[in-house]
Amino acid sequence: MIFHLVQFLAYIPGKILYPCKIYGRKNLKKGKAILTMNHTSNIDAVNIVLGTFEKKYFLAKKELFKNKLFGAFIKAMGAIKIDRSAADVGAIKNALKVLKNDKKLIIFPEGTRNKSDNVELGEVKSGAAMLAIKSKTPIVPVWVYNRPHAFRMTKILIGEPYELSQFYGMKITEEVLKDASEIVSQKLNQLKEQAEEKFKKRKKHE
Repeated sequence: MIFHLVQFLAYIPGKILYPCKIYGRKNLKKGKAILTMNHTSNIDAVNIVLGTFEKKYFLAKKELFKNKLFGAFIKAMGAIKIDRSAADVGAIKNALKVLKNDKKLIIFPEGTRNKSDNVELGEVKSGAAMLAIKSKTPIVPVWVYNRPHAFRMTKILIGEPYELSQFYGMKITEEVLKDASEIVSQKLNQLKEQAEEKFKKRKKHE
């Protein structure tokens, strides 16, 4: 109830200040999923949350909660506080609880914002793969095509879901996580190529 109220109140101001078009919503199937998303700005997750009706949860660095008003806003939108300076067991448990409850969780596999001039995928950490294997959850890749800027349209493409089922039931070793994370990286880079082809073609016809 609180989430949809905040979502409703934030929708129009959000769309005016940071307009965003989301493509591929059909790939968000019913039930639990981990949305792996390249990280270009602090509002990447908010754009997805505002642009799709169902509540989604996302890991957000603890520094974003220093501003009490913004912290309260993102918490209402589904943010789970995480301390990136240490192995935050509490945040991992909360993330697994979200998936156990058949909800959707947004994760930035790069671990932090990619500040490079071009929107490229940085090094993928093992967190997304670990959660997906532990909870046996499908992964939905999401690509932010262009970095959000005030009053400029951002385009986001949601890809087809896949599973890391070949790793289910295996002992989660460093090698397993490395191999699984490589698949996560490959799927995101494939989606990046699809987004570039799709949006460049669209721009030519506009």
